[in-house]
Amino acid sequence: MPTESAPLCPVTGEPAVRRVQWVTTRLLIDLWRYAAKVDARSSFAGVERFGLWESPSGLYFFDPPREGDHLFYSGLYARLKAAHLFTPETVREEFLIAARRIPAGARVLDVGCGPGNFRQCVPHAEYTGLDPHYAGDSPVAGIRAETLADHLLGHATSYDAVCCYEVIEHVRDPKTLFAEIVAAARPGGLICVSVPRAQSPMTRIPNFLINAPPHHLTCWSEAALRALANSAGVEVESVESAPWGSNSGIYWIERLSPIKCRDVHFRGALSWHAASAIASLLGIALSRLFGVPKASATGGIGLMLIARTPG
Repeated sequence: MPTESAPLCPVTGEPAVRRVQWVTTRLLIDLWRYAAKVDARSSFAGVERFGLWESPSGLYFFDPPREGDHLFYSGLYARLKAAHLFTPETVREEFLIAARRIPAGARVLDVGCGPGNFRQCVPHAEYTGLDPHYAGDSPVAGIRAETLADHLLGHATSYDAVCCYEVIEHVRDPKTLFAEIVAAARPGGLICVSVPRAQSPMTRIPNFLINAPPHHLTCWSEAALRALANSAGVEVESVESAPWGSNSGIYWIERLSPIKCRDVHFRGALSWHAASAIASLLGIALSRLFGVPKASATGGIGLMLIARTPG
């Protein structure tokens, strides 16, 4: 048999240090279909299985990196909206961290903005949002259905602050997307990027689809975020652990799940399906009643990079 070769980290280009597990496309298609009522088949065309790998920086990444297409995200956004899990009123804790650093009159670009929820946190700024996949109508002015690469054609170095919340983990080439984010900022401009954290409560939930292709392709460490910043030549001000905030459902799902993942995160076993389904139903209910206990209010599932472009 041919020797298995480790794929290269999408941030540093170094070979992965280990394979965490194999995940079959068949399992992922069934999970998306039955657990989320979303059709992922078109995003997986030609792929039979994915490897989940760990890089030297602690980044977890799937190979091959297959992004969700427009059909997938149209269905996913519709399901989240119907379940009232993705509303225009939702405010992430990362929004508040960034908003405190944005002065009045600043030109702000929100990359992958969805319905533009961040807008309500920066009423004092001039706001532009980009999202080529958002399928819903939004009352927020300034949202454009275009990619960042297209937007840069007329708006390079135009923004005082460029924010990107929980988006980089969705793309096959996070290094290129981050370089585009930096290119949109003026010299000395603010860069705010948030990502899901590897080795967090979210990654301990069995068969947790948010972390699966074609939705999430990477999970991050502080070292991986700093390597990403170095690749674009920006100055890191801080890498912060984002508080739980609106992710309280994940807190309770992990607490209630009788199965806690370690190195295997997806498995086609009845016990895993049952654990995920029961913990999800109970966890969402408890999150609406109690939120996150104060003792656990910090150190949630995300990391946030705060950086500046060379000025």
